[in-house]
Amino acid sequence: MAQTTADDLKTTPLFDQHNAAGGRMVPFGGYSLPVKYATGIMAEHKWTREAAGLFDVSHMGPSFLTLNKPSGDAEADHAAIAAIIEPLICGDIAGLRPGQIRYTLLLNESGGAIDDLMVARSPQFPGSLYIVVNAGTKDGDFARIAAAAAGRATLHRADDGALLALQGPQAVAVLEAMVPGVAALGFMEYTPLDWRGEKLIIARSGYTGEDGVEILCTAVTAPMLWDALLADPRVRPIGLGARDSLRLEAGLPLYDHDLNETISPIEAGLGFAVSKRRREAADFPGAARILAEREGKLSRVRVGLIVQGAPAREGAEILDASGNAIGVVTSGGFAPTLGKAIALGFVPPGHAAIGTALQVSVRGRAQAAEVVPTPFVPHNYFRKPKAS
Repeated sequence: MAQTTADDLKTTPLFDQHNAAGGRMVPFGGYSLPVKYATGIMAEHKWTREAAGLFDVSHMGPSFLTLNKPSGDAEADHAAIAAIIEPLICGDIAGLRPGQIRYTLLLNESGGAIDDLMVARSPQFPGSLYIVVNAGTKDGDFARIAAAAAGRATLHRADDGALLALQGPQAVAVLEAMVPGVAALGFMEYTPLDWRGEKLIIARSGYTGEDGVEILCTAVTAPMLWDALLADPRVRPIGLGARDSLRLEAGLPLYDHDLNETISPIEAGLGFAVSKRRREAADFPGAARILAEREGKLSRVRVGLIVQGAPAREGAEILDASGNAIGVVTSGGFAPTLGKAIALGFVPPGHAAIGTALQVSVRGRAQAAEVVPTPFVPHNYFRKPKAS
């Protein structure tokens, strides 16, 4: 179980491992977590792009939603559990295959994002979903889901264990040597697999843009698994700093920065997360707004920017070519892979075309910026070949 420090911060089951490895611990999402290790953020970022980086993401919110009275009919039970979660989100959960994961958004009645999350259909237990939400919103998310499920299903929190992310081009090969069966997973698929007599929940997913896995295990197993992974020379521990620069290069939104309760999936460039069946039925929260925005009726959109000079951080104003304020940076920093400053932010649609010349205000000085496609660095997710 997570413990409370003198500073009222929770610790993950890997707290001792981080300290032993020289991790610089900082407060994050109510937890004490490593922002970096001895080699520094730049080296950790590059190592993850080239080999395999190991992250502690135990502050996140893993859980399982399970029918109280399954019928025994696999398809009927999946339809029943999907019907509980779908009124809260914009994703097609009913259409998931066993073991398939879907990225979606928890929405308020005006179509704003309460959170972005992963929802997966169990490959073993009909009428069960594996759900992972963000750390900062997990208590509210869990309460919302539990209320929707009341009397029909039970939400079992699993955030008293540990969640490890192993990311990078060597990640799956490393874990396959320890846990055979991992390599058979495709991107956005998960399955339980055994390791030293313990059950691991392994998902081929992550938030770096690289191939990799996220592993849910018990608090007791976590230190042993962490140490076993780091015994492979292809693996190094990676902190929050590089996790953020990796996800920024991948053009992935960070909740409470690039997403919040006023921002819709369409404004955020996440239209793919509004599933076709749900669009056609218009049966999700905020459907009228979101469907109108899909037709072009919106006032702002998220864009990627290459920035000349110093990085533009969150809150920096985005200016048009004449110096007029038109938007704001929501995430920004230096991209080690590109050797340039990059940013995500919101601007009016008329200023969002690729190649548009803009400016950003950094410490009161205007710096040139250009709208570019995202991701800034191509994703390297593993896709299974389609059956012929």
